[in-house]
Amino acid sequence: MGYYPASIQNLIKNIAKLPGIGEKTAERLAMHLLRAPRHEAEQLAQSILDIKEKVRFCTRCFALSDGDLCNLCSDPARDPSLLCVVEQPADMVAVEKSGAFQGMYHILSGVLSPMNGVGPENIRIRELMARVQKDQVKEVVLATSTTVEGEATASYVAQLLENQRIKVTRIASGVPMGGDLKYVDQVTLKKAMDTRHAL
Repeated sequence: MGYYPASIQNLIKNIAKLPGIGEKTAERLAMHLLRAPRHEAEQLAQSILDIKEKVRFCTRCFALSDGDLCNLCSDPARDPSLLCVVEQPADMVAVEKSGAFQGMYHILSGVLSPMNGVGPENIRIRELMARVQKDQVKEVVLATSTTVEGEATASYVAQLLENQRIKVTRIASGVPMGGDLKYVDQVTLKKAMDTRHAL
């Protein structure tokens, strides 16, 4: 890489720090930015600075937001009696893109993982419990991942909500749409069989 000037080498090195970007892709992106009009490069640089200065957590659901409340918590059309619990902001976005949920969200910012030193006090379970009581929630949908940690977190939250007069549900898991049974792993197939329902 010594054949590039130091400024380009520095840009390539910094782009390569991004997840999923190798040195060749970083080099291509650096060359693209070099050829791009100055105003496009300035817009990119400014948008990076903006997220570092403006983005914070929503004070209600802990999604990413430019203000105290995120767009979904500010939307009066959302159903506040339905609360979907997810691990990370990206999980909330995935559920939203499906268009299948019109309630509110609560982002835990992690999952229980005793092996990694992550207990209930390290994720936003306390805030969830306070919110459930304060916001008159009727149903909590547990949409954590189907990993061991995600399942343990869902079970733990379900136990905490057991004595509340709230419906607690878990998202279904199993064979994906368009999936061919012979390619589905045994654990997923067992889960699909265990959670089968009438048609």
